[in-house]
Amino acid sequence: MSRIHDFAFQPTIHIFKVYFTFVLTSPPAIFLLTGLLVGGISGFGVTAGVHRYWCHRSYKAKKPLQLLLLFCYSVSGQNTIFEWVRDHRVHHKHSETAADPHDVTRGFWFSHVGWLMMKKHPEVLRAGRAVDMSDILRDPLVAMHTRYFLPLKILCCFIIPTILPIVCWSEKWDQAIVSQPFVRYILSLNFTWAVNSFAHIWGNKPYDKYIKPTENWGVSMVAMGEGWHNYHHTFPWDYKAAELAYCLNFTTFVLDLFAKIGWAYDMKEASPKLIKDVSQKRGKLHFIADTSVI
Repeated sequence: MSRIHDFAFQPTIHIFKVYFTFVLTSPPAIFLLTGLLVGGISGFGVTAGVHRYWCHRSYKAKKPLQLLLLFCYSVSGQNTIFEWVRDHRVHHKHSETAADPHDVTRGFWFSHVGWLMMKKHPEVLRAGRAVDMSDILRDPLVAMHTRYFLPLKILCCFIIPTILPIVCWSEKWDQAIVSQPFVRYILSLNFTWAVNSFAHIWGNKPYDKYIKPTENWGVSMVAMGEGWHNYHHTFPWDYKAAELAYCLNFTTFVLDLFAKIGWAYDMKEASPKLIKDVSQKRGKLHFIADTSVI
């Protein structure tokens, strides 16, 4: 049932990450600076780009922002935009069923990384063929990303991030390799995967107690605001992916900056009344926040 490439690739890079972290270490300040900078760029490509923009169309973006999101997502080194969007839309439509690509009812490890190492369930394949992808198929940037996926991944995820600290602050090449292709890349992947695992198992459910996704502050911290998952599954069109705009939600903060210069617009939000009505009917221990002071 395994997909040979992912079955071999994922364990290998994790083993090398652990080994090199102990054998070669950068000065803490340089290591953290590089990791935070490149990790933030790649994370923004996932959260604001492939997730909130391409998957959910929760806001509109002008061409410069679209290009920036494409670059940032390429830095993350994840699947093609088309595959990511298809799988995520299927996940929302068929959460916690056999058609869910990373069905958490199959266990923590399956929802975290196992689903990437296994052949898709027949129901997942059927749902993937049926989900509406017409907007993605019409997007020329997505088509370009699919066509040049491998060279973009190698250049943006591995080569540029490795060269950056060498050129900018004279980091040694071996230390740059450790900090980028291994430590930063592996951590970034696991931060994204944590949304599918941790934020579907541990946390509270103030908006809908009848679904698996939870509000998990730890995931929000490492995934730049994606851990407010009970809210997101209840109101998936909201560009904030959370009720409180800036509570451990760096993605929303940056998107609002782009909105101020006009690069992001038509930002969709769930109204306070809708949030209150839904949470009172379906939620558990929800409090109504005064978002005007957030």
